[in-house]
Amino acid sequence: MLGDRTIPSERHTVQYSSSAVRHGHHTTGRGGRTGRAAFAVCVLLAVLVPACSKTDGATSSSAGVVDAGGGDAGPAAYERPPGPAADVSEEISGANPPFMGEAQLLVPDGGVTVPGGYVEHEYVAKGAATAYQASGALSTDGHWTLQPTTTAAYRTRVLVRRPANAADFSGTVIVEWLNVSGGLDADPEYASLEEEIVRQHHVWVGVSAQLIGVAGGPVLVKAPGGDAYSGKGLKVIDPERYGSLDHPGDGYSFDIFTQVARAVLEGGPILGGGKPRILLAAGESQSAYAMTTYYDGVQPLTLAFDGFFVHSRGASGLPLVGPGQYADLASSIASPPALLRDDLDAPVLDLQAESDVIGVLNSYAARQPDSDKLRLWETAGTAHADRHLLGSIADQVDCGVPINDGPMHVIAKAALHDLEAWVQTGELPPIAPRLETTAGLTPAIARNADGIALGGIRTPPVDVPVDVLSGVAGPNPSLLCILLGSTKPLAANRLVALYPTRADYQRQYDADADLSIRSGFVLEADRDALLAFAQPSRINP
Repeated sequence: MLGDRTIPSERHTVQYSSSAVRHGHHTTGRGGRTGRAAFAVCVLLAVLVPACSKTDGATSSSAGVVDAGGGDAGPAAYERPPGPAADVSEEISGANPPFMGEAQLLVPDGGVTVPGGYVEHEYVAKGAATAYQASGALSTDGHWTLQPTTTAAYRTRVLVRRPANAADFSGTVIVEWLNVSGGLDADPEYASLEEEIVRQHHVWVGVSAQLIGVAGGPVLVKAPGGDAYSGKGLKVIDPERYGSLDHPGDGYSFDIFTQVARAVLEGGPILGGGKPRILLAAGESQSAYAMTTYYDGVQPLTLAFDGFFVHSRGASGLPLVGPGQYADLASSIASPPALLRDDLDAPVLDLQAESDVIGVLNSYAARQPDSDKLRLWETAGTAHADRHLLGSIADQVDCGVPINDGPMHVIAKAALHDLEAWVQTGELPPIAPRLETTAGLTPAIARNADGIALGGIRTPPVDVPVDVLSGVAGPNPSLLCILLGSTKPLAANRLVALYPTRADYQRQYDADADLSIRSGFVLEADRDALLAFAQPSRINP
């Protein structure tokens, strides 16, 4: 058994092995951090009762009640339907630290900066999970009815990052469905949200929900230098640490996720002794497809989560499959679109990059109106994955042009903040304008004369540009490059026309940053991170 392993705040040296895999933090550069989430490239290629609400009279095994520094029980103090919780009493040990597919994995002599005041623990999550099948058609409106089928034993892992001082815990837990598109577990959501999680003293829980993460399997997107780990699975990557794990297949993933949520709700050692007030489900890319299926079919049965952060989803959900099978994301992409159902109490914040809306993911086909339970944020000048997400390996990727360097993670932190406030206080997030599209049978993103997308959430690097930040990929046709978008410098004469002096540029940029914050799409706490994207040196004095 391991005791607390403090995550230090200083940089340290890592080696090119599984023991080197650690989680990074931000720096003050334009990318906002160093060395995060290579494989997080998160990329795509990621019961017999009707829908019920929190007041449907279900009896419960546990209510989300916390004493996190005092106060009332919070909005999650309601009865949940009963059901089994994962057994998370067994802490994982080994000579190497926990494995997570991240950018520093590819940097033999690189260092990472990690959040001070936090500790990391890793547990076996075990139990017997149930698979689901659809009762009737999986309709486009998302009003799905699922029923249980077979049951199978499982042993997977959960990784917990929490405040070292339990009294600092905010009461909010973010449970991330780890992404396996790179052929191993990755935590792209944590990579985007780390600063907000740490400064608010939230707890993050990463769940090895899918078969590939545990046992290995197909690699949809290859990151440079990842051959040592991609497609191998935890059991092969570190057999001493993970050899006892056993995953019955992706058909059981949804109930595994639920059972981990129930274990988190019970609190205890996994949370340092507290209980959560708010439980948020989160998933990016392939995991966002899983969030869609979970919300439409499983959440009505379990009421396990208080809110959902759906990040870079495609138009459909992750398919339900049989025992021992991987979810076939490729077939899901060709499936009919699935909206997020409109009759549940748990709110959803659906965050989409520019490249998610039109193209391979085609979330355009699942656009739906905002409501008192749904916010859809589409962000101009951003890509499904970008320099921030790739971190230290970004320059190893050759897409023919520089990959997207937009501030998607800055918007993501505001989205998490607003979702948490929405659940806690009922305060609705701002409504975002949709990205503008062209008319016709094959819509495209509408663009100005410089090639910059029109509409959507705007940021200073987009509205006060020195580069064309775009979801449009460079000439390299690989799937990875398709997802990474592009950054193309504006011509020198165009910069002169836009900004007669460096002072003009900086004045416009700062004013637009203020507007982004006032509009509610960037947090005041991230002002410096947004200002760091300014490039006054590109402008003549």
